[in-house]
Amino acid sequence: MATYDYVIVGAGSAGSVLAARLSEDPGVRVAVIEAGGPDTAPEIHIPAAFPQLFKTDLDWDFDSDPEPGLGGRRAVLSRGRMFGGCSSMNAMIYIRGNRADYDGWAAAGATGWSYAEVLPYFRRSEDNQRGADAYHGVGGPLTVSDGRSEHPLCSAFLRAAEQAGYKTNDDFNGATQSGVGRYQLTQRDGMRCSTAVAFLHPALGRPNLTVLSSARAHRVVIEGSRATGVAVERNGTVEVVRAEREVILCAGAYESPKLLMLSGIGPAADLAAFGIDVVRDLPVGQGLQDHYMALLNFRTDVESLINAASPENAALLRSQGRGPLSSNIAETGGFFHSSDDLEAPDLQFHAASVLFHQDGLGAATEHGFAFGPGVLTPTSRGAVTLRSARPDAAPRILHNYLTTPEDRDRIVAGMRIALEIAAQRAMASIITGPFGDAPASDSYPDILAWTQSHGQTLYHPTSSCAIGAVVDPELRVFDVADLRVVDASVFPTVPRGNTNAPTIMTAEKAADLILGRTASAASTR
Repeated sequence: MATYDYVIVGAGSAGSVLAARLSEDPGVRVAVIEAGGPDTAPEIHIPAAFPQLFKTDLDWDFDSDPEPGLGGRRAVLSRGRMFGGCSSMNAMIYIRGNRADYDGWAAAGATGWSYAEVLPYFRRSEDNQRGADAYHGVGGPLTVSDGRSEHPLCSAFLRAAEQAGYKTNDDFNGATQSGVGRYQLTQRDGMRCSTAVAFLHPALGRPNLTVLSSARAHRVVIEGSRATGVAVERNGTVEVVRAEREVILCAGAYESPKLLMLSGIGPAADLAAFGIDVVRDLPVGQGLQDHYMALLNFRTDVESLINAASPENAALLRSQGRGPLSSNIAETGGFFHSSDDLEAPDLQFHAASVLFHQDGLGAATEHGFAFGPGVLTPTSRGAVTLRSARPDAAPRILHNYLTTPEDRDRIVAGMRIALEIAAQRAMASIITGPFGDAPASDSYPDILAWTQSHGQTLYHPTSSCAIGAVVDPELRVFDVADLRVVDASVFPTVPRGNTNAPTIMTAEKAADLILGRTASAASTR
């Protein structure tokens, strides 16, 4: 039975950061338990290739239960299962969210999580190619750069949005978030810069860091009121990996609550139904949130990314780190307000330089492009629950997308903005027709019906082990000593934007909480 100081479950977006930060002290022994394996597949590192990872053995390949707000459709919920986790298969968009998100967390009781208090952790991680300023840092492990593709289809979206009267914004992570522009990306020299690339790989040579790959965590071992280790299956054998200081769950918004429930921490009635002894009765898995989006797809005569994987483009990527294969597909987008009385945006657009349909699984057989809104501030709440007491069973997931009037109003308002942009000269001049069907009219019922049948996840699940409900502001599980959760599941609400950067920030802050460091020290690192 191996013993370490810290045992981390998950080598993904948060776990890779924590493994690197905690193992900086050579006197500390750190183990990471990862269900997947190393991030060696070339499709991981070639930015434009990430959709090829869906529904492979590098994808957890979850599905939701039938969603009542989507006419009973099941949502496809892809999640990375390899070193780097979702940072190894996402669209690499670096968005922190809005100041209002974090100030709202703090006002609701998440002490220490205001915007001013988390900004130093965003800056600590960052090595921004534009240089340092009040909002950005340099010298951190994570390369944040401008995209090197600038595909004409994504550029056309920006021109059309400007023609529709929307302002441009050259830094969504700066003083203001609203407007349209090009996304900054977690890329280094035109290739993906995941948390595995940025944090984990540079730390793997340390003798005090051990990564157990292809290892499934079964449950947290709890003795009395203290977490003492993790039961792990590897190569067909189950063993306990002991933690002398802490067990830290970084398995994500679906797997972290599942693992807690398998360990007896969760809603008592639900656990009893599976014959699991209740250690602590907590609302684990409740309050699940996500961003729901709907993309209009159009045909065009403009060259899209369907021919990006040519020998010439591959050589260009290898030699110069640029070209179509460096595209993250959704190169441009923006943040919009569904009504004028909102202080912060509640809609986010992504514009893709290739057809993106059928939950991202549909084949792009002709030239086309896609763009549309996602609801940033959902009022719908879902849940992660157990399907079985077997550790290898996928959890039951229900997001309840579009089950509130507010969410339905927002997605319809966003689609009307999308249709407005599509009608502008810059778009109308390159559109040769719709790909698939479109809303039958611009009426509320027709737009809503279309979004319910054609929308999908933005891959941003959060809040299933939220601060204030399951963990305290230092991310410690209530009433269980030496057990923390450090991933997007602890977010009190889903931030306004892509969730990878906030997850990395959370792990950076957690490292300081664990080690007793302060934010002021973090800001200078």
